[in-house]
Amino acid sequence: MSELVVKDNALIQASYTLDLAEQRLILLAIIEARNSGQGITHDSLLRIHASNYAKQFGVNDKTAYTVVKDASKGLFDRYVTYHDKNPKNGKDRSFHCRWVDKIGVEPDSGIVYMRFTSDVVPLITRLESHFTSYEIDKVANLTSIYAIRLYELIIQWRDNGVTQRYKIDELRQKLGVEPEQYKTMSNLKAKVLDRAIKQINKHTDITVKYEQHKTGRTITAMSFTFKQKKAPEQLTTATNKNRDNATPDLFHNMTDDQIGTFSKRLAALPELGSNAPVGMSKADFVAMIADDLKDPDKQKKYSKHLEKLGFKAAKSKVSKNVLTD
Repeated sequence: MSELVVKDNALIQASYTLDLAEQRLILLAIIEARNSGQGITHDSLLRIHASNYAKQFGVNDKTAYTVVKDASKGLFDRYVTYHDKNPKNGKDRSFHCRWVDKIGVEPDSGIVYMRFTSDVVPLITRLESHFTSYEIDKVANLTSIYAIRLYELIIQWRDNGVTQRYKIDELRQKLGVEPEQYKTMSNLKAKVLDRAIKQINKHTDITVKYEQHKTGRTITAMSFTFKQKKAPEQLTTATNKNRDNATPDLFHNMTDDQIGTFSKRLAALPELGSNAPVGMSKADFVAMIADDLKDPDKQKKYSKHLEKLGFKAAKSKVSKNVLTD
């Protein structure tokens, strides 16, 4: 099962510069906090195992420990700039704060410790509707330091299929492009956007393209349109030489009404409700389960629960398309 990353949109929209390993370390820390069942507070000293980094991102354990140790040291010196409104007068404010205020290592165990600052914690854990979630597997193969940031910016708009217009300077800040880097538009597109989009289109669950917006002859803003990739068609009744024909099909093509009904019932089960991601509302947990029920691999984990709730799959004829070696 792929691990879910949940971030407040205020953090997604914030400006910060992190290298690839530092971005990945934060993703693993968020997952570690959720899996521990304790969540994240300013007192939470999170443990990140190098072996988890190695497994998730395809490097050997020895290299992984060096990477996470160096990344934690880098994070200790990094800061994030975020914006909000003054609750008293409604005026815009901006703040700079550090990501972490404590780091540590346990070399013999291959463990790195880190603690998020009190300013960053709410941006990761806040129980509000304004957050973005995605499975870490979706970005595990992204190696461009800008690709992960761009992916996060884009999927905030997953219900629309198109993002807002980002002014060029604003986009540079959100992607973490330093002021002295890629100053010309041609370099920004070639070195940052084109490379990031190529990786996103190849390795993630969406395909993206950008649109340039001009004032006169000058490109002053960009927006992004994207589409969800189609899941591979599931041969729900196909068999192969290694499968017992008496075995019932594991994937059921549920109707939209069935998905709507049973996603709500599943979310209400105590044994599943305890697995809801940190920071996720009930409505979005229901939506996540609904998406899982459409996915052949993810639906399997709900089989016994669906049976418990009385779901009965419609019988279907065996397909003539039989898988062979």
